[in-house]
Parts: sequence; structure tokens; C-alpha cells
Amino acid sequence: MKLAGSAVLGIDRDRVWSALQDPAVLVRTIPGCERLEETAPDTYRMTVTAGVASIKGVYQGEVSLSEPDAPQRFVLKARGQGAPGTVDATVEVRLSEVEGGTRVDYDAEAVVGGMIGGVGQRMLTSVAKKTAGEFFSAVESHLASAYAGEIPVPAEPVPAGAVPGGAAAAGLAVTPGPAAVTEPAAATGPAAARAPEAARPVRAAHVFERPAPPPKPGVPPWSLLAAFGMGAGVALGSAVIGWLLGRTGRR
Repeated sequence: MKLAGSAVLGIDRDRVWSALQDPAVLVRTIPGCERLEETAPDTYRMTVTAGVASIKGVYQGEVSLSEPDAPQRFVLKARGQGAPGTVDATVEVRLSEVEGGTRVDYDAEAVVGGMIGGVGQRMLTSVAKKTAGEFFSAVESHLASAYAGEIPVPAEPVPAGAVPGGAAAAGLAVTPGPAAVTEPAAATGPAAARAPEAARPVRAAHVFERPAPPPKPGVPPWSLLAAFGMGAGVALGSAVIGWLLGRTGRR
């Protein structure tokens, strides 16, 4: 399946480029993306919920950013598999300056297999275009909020807890990944050159998770708890009254 499209964002090109290269932004803006775990420079293990029509499910896969020509062009490669099927896609993204913002053009080629591959070409194309539109709209909204100071966007990922109030204050769920290894300080000088590869420090991987959605306005948590408690109380009271009436009837 081939797909081409474009979007115009009211944000300058350098900021759009930085956002599209930042996993902390991508995990917030890719529709259905729940988690990105760094496995290598510009390469991430991805968990995303997606689907077409009634065929939906969770995909586990990998996404990588390659062939960068800042701030004009890069290539995104993604592959994933899940219960609904498999997806293997390559997307070339080009950025150009236009009056009032940035034009983003993309050309994608994807191979889809499994149950989801049985969906008609027209529906797949329609859903893909809709998803791309949602993604670029989310990027623009995120950058606008960040520019207004509502969502700080760190230049580099920082492990949670490394800086007091850092990632947590920014509203980003950034934690050391399972592959992170804590090692003593590395030796320097000739000793470092003689140290076996396995004994050298390993840079901690980072995990980026989509922040939980904020609670809906106008419904404070205590009211939900009160309603639950009231319902439980009514049910319990009814059971006790029924038991007492049953005892009275038997006398």
C-alpha cells in the first residue's frame, strides 16, 4: 500500500523538526502510542494500539529515524505485529518553509498482513490518512502548548528522579528502561583500554510513556467515591433488612 499526503503547521520549521525527532513528543502525539523504549540511538521499541473498523489490537514493534538531513528530510521506518496482523512501513518525511509555518510532505509505503490485510484497500488508505492527519494536528497542538509554557519539552530525555522536579514537573513519564545497567565509575587511562567490553559502563536506556489523561472537569474524585459508597451502603442495608424480615416470618 502506498500513501502520500501533506500538512501545513503554523509552527516554524526548526521547532517542527525537533519535535519529530524527540521521543518524548512522539509518544504523546502518535495516535494510540502508549510506550517508546530506547534500544539504540534513534531506535525505539514501540507499543501502540491501532486497528481498522472492528479489527483492533495492541501491536509490539520497532520504530527508527534514519537518513536525517536537518531540518529538511528524514526517513521513519516502523514494523510491528499483533493479534490483528503485521505492519511494515517506510515513510519519507520532508519539511519546507511556507508563509506562516511549515509544510510537511510524506510518502509512505506499507506492507500489511494478517486479518488487517484483508480489509479493503480503500478503507486502509482512508484510515491511514485520518491517522496521519491526527498525528500532525497533535504535533502542532503540542508545540503550541509548549511555546505557551504549558508543556515544557526537554531537549534530552532525563531519567525520572535524576533531577528533582524535572521530568515529573514537565508531565512526562520518562523512566530508566529494563535494559538500564548501573555500573561503577569507569576507569580512565590505560586501565580503561584493557577493561573487557562486558565490564564497561552501559548507558541507561530510557522509556517514554504517554501521560495519563487528566480527569474530566466537573467530576471531583470524592463525588465518585461517595456515590460508590452510597450504592454499597444501600445494597448492604437491603440485604440486612431482608434477613431480618426472614427471621421475623419464621417466628
